[in-house]
Amino acid sequence: MSDQDSHTVERPVVACDGGGGALGHPRVYLNMGTRREIACPYCSRRYVLKDEAAQAAH
Repeated sequence: MSDQDSHTVERPVVACDGGGGALGHPRVYLNMGTRREIACPYCSRRYVLKDEAAQAAH
């Protein structure tokens, strides 16, 4: 997986549509729960929760 497939986010719930417009995939909402990162089951794009956001969420 390349660095471009990893995105830092500020909220523990993110939406992923593959980022490819018509070439992407259906929009899915990913909930990290108590984790600091999550991967999309369609495109494997990785979302990493910012340190400040992770501390505020717990």
